Order: sequence, then structure tokens, then C-alpha cells
Amino acid sequence: MPTLEANRLLAAAVDAADSKKAEDIRILALDPSESSLTDYFLICSGTNERQNVAISDEIEYRLKKDFGVLPNSVEGRRQGEWVLMDYVDFVVHVFMPEKREFYGLERLRKTAKSISVGELNSEIKDAVAKTRAKAGATAAKAPAAKKSAKKAAVKTPAKKAAAKKVAAKKSAAAPKKAVAKKASVKAPAKKATAKKTAAKKTKK
Repeated sequence: MPTLEANRLLAAAVDAADSKKAEDIRILALDPSESSLTDYFLICSGTNERQNVAISDEIEYRLKKDFGVLPNSVEGRRQGEWVLMDYVDFVVHVFMPEKREFYGLERLRKTAKSISVGELNSEIKDAVAKTRAKAGATAAKAPAAKKSAKKAAVKTPAKKAAAKKVAAKKSAAAPKKAVAKKASVKAPAKKATAKKTAAKKTKK
């Protein structure tokens, strides 16, 4: 699937070719099942070898200047009859008319879909719109996440405060229990003393 960046590069290459008066500019969207090497062919023609070199030079210059991208390889520039420029996501073919007719890339790629510059630009606009929509959704989620984080932060101190109150109550109740225990211990001792006194009285 072609990326937004690849489509932008391709659109810039088309514009560069058009600025040098390239003729019969065509974009072929290749069938992925038949071509795993590239997504598009950009095919155009010049009236002579010199113009073909000028077209290929302009494409290379524009893509380097605007995107910092250079072709992986360039073939045929010296002769100028068929200049091939490999940009990975698309391949540029700049032909002399007779060479283009002879090799017939459009005929060989029967499953390829021919798309116009307008259709390419429409795809770019759609991709940009989707990217912006995703970015907007992400930005909208961020404040909600911050709010939930703040709520959690508020709840945590409240829980801590409640825990402290419980601990304080327990610590306050602890001395009372201890006093109660001491009292219960003293009570049997008093009873034993009373029994001894009663026993002495009966002996007398």
C-alpha cells in the first residue's frame, strides 16, 4: 500500500516532468500481486535525448530539494533514449517516443491501473485528511487521560487520609482495652483476698 510520503514524492516528480515539457505523462498503479518491487510507474516522453536528460535532472533536483530524497539508481542518462530512475515506491521512465512504443510498458502491464494526476492529488488529500483526523482524535484523548489521572491523584490522598483516621481510632482504642484487661486481672485477685478473710473468720 503506497504511503502518503510516496504519493507526495510521485506528485512532485510529475510536476517536475511537466515543468520541463514532458509529453504524454502517465501514472500506472501496479498490481501488488504482480509487482512487489514498486507501487507505481511514472512514464513520460521527451522530443529528444537532451530534453530527456533535462526531465530526469529536474525530477532528481526537485525531490532532493523538497524532500531530501535521491533515487536508488539512475540508468540510461548518458544516452538519454530511455532514462530509468528508481525511487523504490515508484520508478520513473523517461523515453524517446520510438523507444516507448517499442518497449510498450503500458501494454506489458495489463493489470496496471492508469491514474490521472487529479486522482493522485485526491488520494493525497484523503490521506492528509485521515492523518489529521487521527491526530485530532489523539489530541482529544490526551486531556481526558490527564483528567482521569488527576482524579486518581485526588482519590489517593483521600484514601490515605481515611486509612490514617482508622489507624488513629485503633491506636486510641488500644489503651482502653489494656486498662480493661488490667481491671479484669485485678478483680479475681480481690475475690481471692475476700475468700481468705472469710476463711479466717470461720476458724476463729
